[in-house]
Amino acid sequence: MPTPSSPIRIGYCLSLTGPVADNSRSAQLAHEIWREDVNRQGGLLARPVEFVRYDDHADASEVPSIYKKLMDEDKVDLVIGGYGTNAVLPAMPLIMERQRFFVGLMGLGANNTLAYQNYFAMIPTGPDPNAALTEGFFALAAQQEPRPATVALVSADAEFSRNPIIGAKANAKKYGFKIVHEATYPLTTKDFTPVIDAVADSNCDLLFLCSYLADSIGLVRTIHAHPFRPKMVGGGMIGPQNTAVKTTLGPLLNGFVNYEYWQPVPKMRFPGVEQLLNTYQARASNAGVDLLGHYMAPLAYAQLQVVAQAVQATGGFDDSRLAAYARNMTFDTVMGSVTFGVNGEWAEPRVLQVQFQGISGHEVDQFQSGSRQIVVTPSNFASGEVSFPYAVALLSE
Repeated sequence: MPTPSSPIRIGYCLSLTGPVADNSRSAQLAHEIWREDVNRQGGLLARPVEFVRYDDHADASEVPSIYKKLMDEDKVDLVIGGYGTNAVLPAMPLIMERQRFFVGLMGLGANNTLAYQNYFAMIPTGPDPNAALTEGFFALAAQQEPRPATVALVSADAEFSRNPIIGAKANAKKYGFKIVHEATYPLTTKDFTPVIDAVADSNCDLLFLCSYLADSIGLVRTIHAHPFRPKMVGGGMIGPQNTAVKTTLGPLLNGFVNYEYWQPVPKMRFPGVEQLLNTYQARASNAGVDLLGHYMAPLAYAQLQVVAQAVQATGGFDDSRLAAYARNMTFDTVMGSVTFGVNGEWAEPRVLQVQFQGISGHEVDQFQSGSRQIVVTPSNFASGEVSFPYAVALLSE
């Protein structure tokens, strides 16, 4: 039996090896900073906090057995979700069976069909995640003059791109853009010239991309070198959020418009976020993780802030009480105020679209302040104006 001073144990898995390891290891460092901060302040319920954490190797089939072990053998006090849909969704059947309180990290629409009432999502995509991730791109395009009319949709043939493309199609229809080209490519693709040749043949005004890390790099390089110039390009690319991708591509990113969840702009300097990032960045190099942490660290830290505030308020680990509290309260986090709504998603979406502007060279310091990633929508977080069309935006190199 635990004693009043024995550690509170929080169990989960992270993909610490495999294709999303860089993001997962950034989350791990942010989690460790949270744990140290909480323990320095006396712990939770006056007890220190420990993690029981396993590597799921980015293999969704390993996730259910990890959570079964955490609950049945390790007997952790709390469970949380790992990083991304690939780690959150496979855990859900067991979590639902055991009726556990469960806060996931960046699972896009993981609870859309399950509608499990004790699940909560630490991702700012709101009650309609598929649409919210992509809407800013199309809403912004609709405001430009002359107004674009057509769009090409290009995505990786992979599970992570399914929901964003569904959302992109809905938003294209909502904002009156005609889809003139749609294509997928294998994740193994190395030469993207044929992909962009086909886009050029469509003569589209907008090029919406849903790509992943290595292929984001390949696509940016190919588009920059290609004679075809869409009026706006980007939207749903995974990769440009990562510091290593930014520094690899450097000025080739100028003009691209893409989603982000947090940026170091004046209107997003929520209480505690600068202290977190200062600590994270001082340790990032030695930890071998993303040097800035802007994409993962605030959300990972906020994930555990939600858990901690629910535990403190309810005085324990009763899953139903924790979930009831989370459904009805607003949380103060390094991501700002967070209120949960339908299916445990954020009640209000807060997805940013940023445009890369004025990047020169490949130095990391230029990305520190947000001056090279201009928040162009939504207006309540905007830090500048979009440069349109893409061909003009390129002149900022």
